[in-house]
Amino acid sequence: MSKDTQHLEDVDHGYIRYANVWEDPFILIEGLSPKKNEKVLSIASAGDNAFALLSTTPDRVVAVDLNKTQLYLTELKAQAIREMEQEEYLKFVGFRPSTKRLHTFDLIKGQLGAEARAYWEGKKDELEKGIIYQGKFEKYLATFATKLLPLIHSKKSVRKLFEKKTTEEQIDFFNKKWNSFRWKAFFNVFFSKRVMGIFGRDPAFLKQVETNVSRTIKSSADVHLSSIYCQDNPMLYYCLNGDFGDYLPYYAQRNPYSIIRSHLDNLHLQLGYAQDAAKQHGHFDAFNLSNIFEYMDKSVFSQTAKALKAIANPGARMSYWNLMVNREISAIDSDFKRIVDDQNWKERDQGFFYMQFVTDKLCV
Repeated sequence: MSKDTQHLEDVDHGYIRYANVWEDPFILIEGLSPKKNEKVLSIASAGDNAFALLSTTPDRVVAVDLNKTQLYLTELKAQAIREMEQEEYLKFVGFRPSTKRLHTFDLIKGQLGAEARAYWEGKKDELEKGIIYQGKFEKYLATFATKLLPLIHSKKSVRKLFEKKTTEEQIDFFNKKWNSFRWKAFFNVFFSKRVMGIFGRDPAFLKQVETNVSRTIKSSADVHLSSIYCQDNPMLYYCLNGDFGDYLPYYAQRNPYSIIRSHLDNLHLQLGYAQDAAKQHGHFDAFNLSNIFEYMDKSVFSQTAKALKAIANPGARMSYWNLMVNREISAIDSDFKRIVDDQNWKERDQGFFYMQFVTDKLCV
């Protein structure tokens, strides 16, 4: 730890910050393209994309995080997946209604590590309500969906946004019906740097942001909401409804769920920095780095990129998102080459608020 990253370690890690992962697993898997004999390093967050990467059956997925609570959440989800058929899992975590979540927890808690078990024993209320709704960020988005959005758009308009349409029809609907003056005004306030810092993300995570937050996020959102790809986006659905409805994130869908469940022994959880994982697991072939560079100044970003390169095998791929701060490893290290976005990643990205998705390949 250095004084440059002290503000990250001072962040309160005593509660669930993210109950779900808000980054697109489809483009992540395409960018990293893990192979069966490879080792993957993934930021844990809420576990979803570590699970998604596990569905590609690599030799090992190491999910690492600085936040113990996020690892407790990932461990709980992993153990639930191990013990439950898909439909039972959907009920336990909150995708489907259930009145038996505490009973289900009692059946699996003995398989959790001591720390995780003690943590969840003290969070019965969150478990009973469905853990996928209990993150600070989820509550922030649900407030927008249930309290503010009804002042902007009717439920009918929200349903219309998700209806199957051609590209031309989607663009026309967005321009003429959705992107109203009121939508722009509320968006600018609710997704401002100040409001996000108080209710959504910790202010420490916005320390490097110099751009207009709401304007930057809206610019990215406009691209996605004008495309047909928004019609099947569970993340967008949650943002506009406050729940997932009939939409499921990739890892919880039937086919990947089955594969993930049968490969959970290949998942390893670790507390600490991403580059520390090599001490136990060796070098890696693929890296899901979430948006960790967002929180670093240029000097720390450069140091971190160098440290990650030191634990990467030749040909390793590193994927990550930029939300409001532009950080690209390939721009500061000529040994990395950015993989060109020839698969329409920007428009397809279910994490529609991100500025860009980047995959860099180590070419030595």
